[in-house]
Amino acid sequence: MSRGNERICYFNGKYVPESEVRVPFRDTSWVYGDGAFDMTRTFGHKIFRLQEHIERFYRSLKYLRIDPGLSPAEMIAISEEVFERNRHLLGPNDDYWLGQRVSRGIKKVEGDNWDHYGPTVIVECMPLPLKQRAKLFRDGIKVVTPSQRRIAPEMLTPRAKTHNYLNLIVASQEVEALDPEAWAVLLDVNGNLAEGLGSNIFLVRDGVLLTPQEKYVLPGVSRRTVIELARAQGIEVVEADLDLYDAYNAEECFLTSTSLCICPVRSVNGNPIGPKGQVWGPVTTRLKDAYVRLVGFDFVRQYLDRLDEAAPTRPF
Repeated sequence: MSRGNERICYFNGKYVPESEVRVPFRDTSWVYGDGAFDMTRTFGHKIFRLQEHIERFYRSLKYLRIDPGLSPAEMIAISEEVFERNRHLLGPNDDYWLGQRVSRGIKKVEGDNWDHYGPTVIVECMPLPLKQRAKLFRDGIKVVTPSQRRIAPEMLTPRAKTHNYLNLIVASQEVEALDPEAWAVLLDVNGNLAEGLGSNIFLVRDGVLLTPQEKYVLPGVSRRTVIELARAQGIEVVEADLDLYDAYNAEECFLTSTSLCICPVRSVNGNPIGPKGQVWGPVTTRLKDAYVRLVGFDFVRQYLDRLDEAAPTRPF
């Protein structure tokens, strides 16, 4: 029975309370990390660029050769329905992550008797970690590059958003052991900046916006949004191999992600970014202001309003 204060998920054709979702232990995502997902967010209770996220989601599924049994249009409609069924649980200054998850399904074993075979499909939403990440928008993010390198595209492309995040998780755990407040940004196998767990990195040098090549990172929708906003404002954007020399000499640095949108970086491996006392550089500020205008919602203020509730923050 649905409870009024419990979020609702879509699970294999039905809308059910979260507590009733039961993924079998032989599901290939549990056994092998064999699945894909995507995640967007709401701004002021309005879903942002859902179609772009679903398009990327289906590119990931195609790469994995998983057919979810639903068209992109059906997945969009289900996602919108899940959000509407949970909208009433949001406070006036709260917002959701809205996510879609598909695995290849149950690994069949002789004599088993599961209720559902074929791909496992879940659409769900959960509150954004606003209070946990509020300080990042005031103080900036401390970035540390771990010893773990990002998996090379010749092994498994990072352009697909799969359920197998161990490469990024192990790297983040290494950084957390060194500094619980730092966020990991991995280097690729060539020693160039790649990405973090759910985040893309940008540098500013001589007024030019620099970011790693798409081949080596997940092409975030927020990443693309910032690139589009920069070009619309006449800011040159270059995708290039960027190493730690570039990071240490950057005038500005910031991370993009679905939840953060755009958030300044204060240091990389302990090396301060920008002038002392400056958290938001001029280019980062211009892009943040453009992002706010685009979505019609001040997400930075949304975070800063939670400073009194702030708790330790982690990227996952």
